[in-house]
Amino acid sequence: MSSVANDLLDDDVGDIDVGEEVVTQSLDEILVALIALRDDETHGTGLMEDMTRLFDVQPSPGTVYPRLHDLESDGTLTRHDLVQTKQYSIRDDDAAESTLESAMYQHLAVGLFLHAALDAV
Repeated sequence: MSSVANDLLDDDVGDIDVGEEVVTQSLDEILVALIALRDDETHGTGLMEDMTRLFDVQPSPGTVYPRLHDLESDGTLTRHDLVQTKQYSIRDDDAAESTLESAMYQHLAVGLFLHAALDAV
């Protein structure tokens, strides 16, 4: 996350801690983004490891797997059953793009609002 922050903010901001509640609230979008960015290892365990590495958050399987199943049910993802695991991929590119774009603009709007409020503090 710090490399993303440095690229975006052009400043040495160090590590940005993302609260677990923020990750949980954006879990669908984060899962879709991680799956879109990866070519393999898109099984639940690999995705949870990515979230731990990227956000220092350890989501439980009881949180992640139901969200993956819901994203599969709504047609955004497709599941590939392998011998000992299931991997996910994007089924509907338009739905995935819409999901990510909507979340991005909502988070950006809140971030810009909070940034503007810093001047008032």
